[in-house]
Amino acid sequence: MKKITLHYTLAIIMSVIFNFQVSADTNDNVSEYTQKYPYVFHLVQKESWEKAVAENTTYYPPTYTQDEFTHATANPDFLLIIGNHFYKQVSGDWLCLRMSVDTLQATGVKTIFEGTAPVGDKQPNFPGTDSELFPHILGGINPKAVLQAHTVSRASDGTFLAVSEIIQGE
Repeated sequence: MKKITLHYTLAIIMSVIFNFQVSADTNDNVSEYTQKYPYVFHLVQKESWEKAVAENTTYYPPTYTQDEFTHATANPDFLLIIGNHFYKQVSGDWLCLRMSVDTLQATGVKTIFEGTAPVGDKQPNFPGTDSELFPHILGGINPKAVLQAHTVSRASDGTFLAVSEIIQGE
């Protein structure tokens, strides 16, 4: 009986230590990334976003239920890469929402920085996936969290070309 209690106690201690380290690392990552990149960007179908704004409701991306978070990037250099990798085949007009970790937090939504993750069933096998941490928004996006919605330019074949005021096409 003593042996089981000791193992159980050690397991609890290890769990507490491990969870503390994960939390500390996550907080360090947020601070590090927000100093380097002050904004969080999310590509969104214009129609879906405008509906959420008109109805004053929180927006959730189509893959939210499967992914359990809202994908984003802090590094604007990845916006076109992400758009072309994950969303090129999705027709329609798009916007890029610009937020900050603080504006998301003010609406009750936590943001953590982690390695890349699939969007729905599509794997994140694009350049930079092994060296960049991405903001994962642990909830939907309330319109009050958005600082600005930027227009996204696309080619007739769906290629993402530019994001107004953020990144110009080549």
